[in-house]
Amino acid sequence: MLKYHFMNSRFSISLRWLLAFSLLSTGLNAVAVSLLTPGRDDEVLEVLPGITQARPARVNAGSTAAAASKKISPAAAVLQARQDITIARQTGDTRYWGRAQAVLGAWWDKPDAPTELAVLQATVQQGRHEFDASRKTLTAALVRAPDSAQGWLNLAALERLSGRYPDALKACDSVALAGQGLHAQACRLETESLQGRQSEAATGLQALIDRSLDSGQRSWLLGLLAESQERAGSLPAAGRAFENSLALESDLYTSIALSDFLLRGGNNQKALTALEKAPETDAVLLRRATAYKRMGDERWKAIRSLLTERVAELVRRGDDPYLHGRELALTALWLDDDAASALKIATKNLQLQKEPIDWWIALASAAQTKDSAAQNALSAQLRATGLKDNRITGLLSKAAS
Repeated sequence: MLKYHFMNSRFSISLRWLLAFSLLSTGLNAVAVSLLTPGRDDEVLEVLPGITQARPARVNAGSTAAAASKKISPAAAVLQARQDITIARQTGDTRYWGRAQAVLGAWWDKPDAPTELAVLQATVQQGRHEFDASRKTLTAALVRAPDSAQGWLNLAALERLSGRYPDALKACDSVALAGQGLHAQACRLETESLQGRQSEAATGLQALIDRSLDSGQRSWLLGLLAESQERAGSLPAAGRAFENSLALESDLYTSIALSDFLLRGGNNQKALTALEKAPETDAVLLRRATAYKRMGDERWKAIRSLLTERVAELVRRGDDPYLHGRELALTALWLDDDAASALKIATKNLQLQKEPIDWWIALASAAQTKDSAAQNALSAQLRATGLKDNRITGLLSKAAS
């Protein structure tokens, strides 16, 4: 059986905000679409090895080519693309980004594409780490439709990912103008938390959680709260928020974020437990191997070999493995004990994305190599963004001492 492997940088604030497209959607259940219809209930359309998480009830697993060959309405394309994006986000199966693109193919890069379809295109581009292309698509769509709340949310996520927090706040304000008050507040609170206002963010996010009646929305907000609390150094509160988020709704992103939180605290067995039901994406396998290695369990070596094979497969396909520099750098740092290589990869990765974990990897690698020049350069670049994160502050304090 052909095996599919998924290189996947899943610890990403921007990807958490891709969930907002489903939380903002209205009337989805009223739209019916089936790109491939099985002839009987037990007909197998496709077998997807390694995907264990539940999927939306109406999801269709037909091939991209078949989907692309069907002429569907914009409304049907919206529903199918959203479903594909949801699977890509929940499982780490990157083929579903391609399926979403195939469904959107008739409108892809078209200047007159319906706004919702253009925003979905940008979502796919963002999920593939094509951040410049995503920003270009969003900017053009928002000129035509400044009332697109989801478009502004996606743009805010891109600006946060790039370390441009004032621009992110402006996009959050536009979400409010588009009539989505709760999402606008969450957007602003998340951005302010990154700028060091974690106490205010915690209070505000908890207020949103308390008044939300939707379990999916509460889970999403709890995840934002957990990350904010961890950045603030409020570790017990962060742990509770992560666990409460997952108790309401299982989510790959949050499972990985929780495992990282536990690994940082030395809770290796609990980190493994957090990933027990997660699909075997590269990000998941990396963290499992790290936990095993720290526990003295030789199983980490087989996982390391598998990760090497997967990177080689990416190269054979003509893909750029450095689009996933975050995981490559972590692999070098955590599994290979090669801080010099990790620093080189992490520095290159910062040209693509500047989320807290990206800074942490680069600074931790520089600290291990005792490269003071790199530490000074990274510190200066970090100060320019205005990011405040207790985990990073600790690294900078050690470097200065």
